[in-house]
Amino acid sequence: MDEVAKIANAVLYEGYVLWPYSRSATKNQRRWTFGGVYPEAHSERHPDDASVMQTECLVQGGGDCLVDVGVRFLHVVARQVARAGTRGLEHVDELTVGDEHHVTWDEATEREVKLTGAHLADLARGRPVAVGFPAGESREDLHDESGRAAGALLRSWKSLRGIAGISAEELESGIHRLTVRIVNTSPFAGDEREQALRQTFCSAHTILHVAGGAFVSQTDPPPALRAHAEACRNAGTWPVLVGAEGERHTMLSSPIILPDYPQVAPESPGDMFDAAEIDQLLRLSILSMTDEERRAMRASDPKTREILERTESLSEQELMRLHGAVREFGLSRRD
Repeated sequence: MDEVAKIANAVLYEGYVLWPYSRSATKNQRRWTFGGVYPEAHSERHPDDASVMQTECLVQGGGDCLVDVGVRFLHVVARQVARAGTRGLEHVDELTVGDEHHVTWDEATEREVKLTGAHLADLARGRPVAVGFPAGESREDLHDESGRAAGALLRSWKSLRGIAGISAEELESGIHRLTVRIVNTSPFAGDEREQALRQTFCSAHTILHVAGGAFVSQTDPPPALRAHAEACRNAGTWPVLVGAEGERHTMLSSPIILPDYPQVAPESPGDMFDAAEIDQLLRLSILSMTDEERRAMRASDPKTREILERTESLSEQELMRLHGAVREFGLSRRD
């Protein structure tokens, strides 16, 4: 996985589930807090939950520059545990089958909408891209040690609809403003946030790539372009340059505050979903869990199970690599 994909995935799953990685933890009772693009009907009643996310940034280059845009987000999936009975499956809150414990909770699946190979000149008229994912369901049967049906995990997800509007405007010769506007038009009739989340673009962010041109840093634009950069309107997100230091062909527009050229620590053996904490402390905390706490973590989500198994398999040398890393040391001096 390249560095851009690592950063984008870290944004996608930031806050997905937090320590102690169980559904019973208070901090995991209110999830999907970053980058939510909510249904318009919900947003009208709850203005703090926006139905629109907008990215604007500057591109240096002519109208023949090729632009690729990808909008990524999580789609909430309800996981219902069911127990096999004489009258069929019965919905339950939790179920133990052999050594495995299962609980009813929410997961998520990754979604992406792409616009590939559009010229800046062609985007002057704008190009709407439909966002559409139908409702669906799946079933994972559970069997005991003898092979008898013990129950099932029933997963379901609601439909999502929206529009990703993409346009470009030439501000002066060789300078364009690129706009990506995401709107959630999913039909919604409920009133609770937890209901709305099932039809929300969660952890939404945008990856922009240009060939034949270069993006301008929104965080630190050159003086000659500062006025144009300050006129850009970003809502619920902020674009930063990503890739190798100095490259300007890719931007990540993130709902989480990042600097230009963010990096994932090379010592980290995998995502912990919590950039506010220290990887080493989180892993030491996991290793000090009781058997019951590990059982709850394993049952919460496939990704928390991955964290547990990855942590339990770490060698002492790998764990020590997380200790005391220093990125930069020095002073900045101005005359």
